[in-house]
Amino acid sequence: MSKVTRTQKPDNKQTTPLKRGWTTGACATAATKSALYALFKSDFIDPVTISLPKGDTPSFALAHEKHGEKSGDRFAEAGIIKDAGDDPDVTHGATIISRVEFGAKGSGITFHAGNGVGMVTKSGLPIPKGEAAINPVPRQLMTEVVEKLCAEHDVAPDISITISVPDGEKIAERTWNPRLGILGGISILGTTGIVHPFSCSAWIHSIHRGIDVSHAQGVTHVLGATGSTSETAACKIHDFEEIAMLDMGDFVGGLLKYLRNNPIPKMTSNIIFF
Repeated sequence: MSKVTRTQKPDNKQTTPLKRGWTTGACATAATKSALYALFKSDFIDPVTISLPKGDTPSFALAHEKHGEKSGDRFAEAGIIKDAGDDPDVTHGATIISRVEFGAKGSGITFHAGNGVGMVTKSGLPIPKGEAAINPVPRQLMTEVVEKLCAEHDVAPDISITISVPDGEKIAERTWNPRLGILGGISILGTTGIVHPFSCSAWIHSIHRGIDVSHAQGVTHVLGATGSTSETAACKIHDFEEIAMLDMGDFVGGLLKYLRNNPIPKMTSNIIFF
């Protein structure tokens, strides 16, 4: 969690704006841009600026840089420490590292999971089974960066990108990844590149992905739990598969609206109304 001291009134109302942060996808894109430039020019871009989908142009300082050679092929790595702002994001402070190297002729831009980045093992997610858990928007942002730099240096965009996150596997234990079948680490996420503190949409998005994976696995009975206590109680009555347990928190509406359009035969929920 972000260790930020916040100024509060006596009634505990927030008096200072909450600081926004940057997604793992934005950090991976910036790291990829700097590393690829270093592969071409030897020098890293630091700080490195990128363009996000809604027009923001944040700059990132590098926390890691490395040149090297593996089996006769050159590579460059750049790393950025993720700042989630005032959001209690488990990936706050994680180092997002991108290693770039030249791929085989005609291979195009390829994405790979390094240490601490998960692999997709179940169907139903935006990324196919067997691929690195790097979501579509971060892939697109990195693709745009690579294509632009390659064009500027008159080089074919046959580039291999490997994203790694030290301690990512341990961090992932505090996320939904294991239940969604994403194993080995965290996901590289983001649709706008921006982390909005205490965002409802991020949690609801996770609920939707849980339903998608349940659908794809043929699950016919899911649990909408408000927390670990209600989940434990429900599991004493029904034998739920792990992927069928949806941590909806307070977002009952987000769960039910998505189920209305993506129905599953049976849902159990232990909501208490006062």
